[in-house]
Amino acid sequence: MNQNQTSKHKERYLRDHGVLNPHPERVQDELFPANEFFDPRDLLQVRYEMIRRHRVDKATVIETSKQFGVSRVTFYHVAGMYDRLGLIGLVPQKSGPKNPHKCTEEIIEFIKQQRSQEPDINWEDLIHEVYEEFGVSLHRRTIERGLASTKKKNQTEKKTQVFHFSKAGRP
Repeated sequence: MNQNQTSKHKERYLRDHGVLNPHPERVQDELFPANEFFDPRDLLQVRYEMIRRHRVDKATVIETSKQFGVSRVTFYHVAGMYDRLGLIGLVPQKSGPKNPHKCTEEIIEFIKQQRSQEPDINWEDLIHEVYEEFGVSLHRRTIERGLASTKKKNQTEKKTQVFHFSKAGRP
């Protein structure tokens, strides 16, 4: 595999894992162009070196932010995540809610129960039942997504097999 193919493979790998630096051209730190080990496309490496430049080499936050092509707010955010979580804190987090906040598992189970008891229940009545029971107003599509998510999770659990090995069975 030639250098160009390796570079494209690495870029694809970084993108697939959510750690491709969206602006590698902004990284102006002296380490990156001088040494092929340092890759400005690798967001984790850039973030780690940014924190190291400030804390070990004692560069100011303003200088460091400029050299690594980020705002001071971003610098402080990344440094704070690193302080709280260690290296895993350097991995970008998805913004927005992580889980449904209105359509809980308890509500989905209630809906399943209602549908099993009354298969022909219409959406308006089902939404009304949820409101009466939980005091939560849901849209039909929210319920559909919740049901689909539960179905997908159950299918995944069925496909996943657990193997138990005894100590005697180890090679």
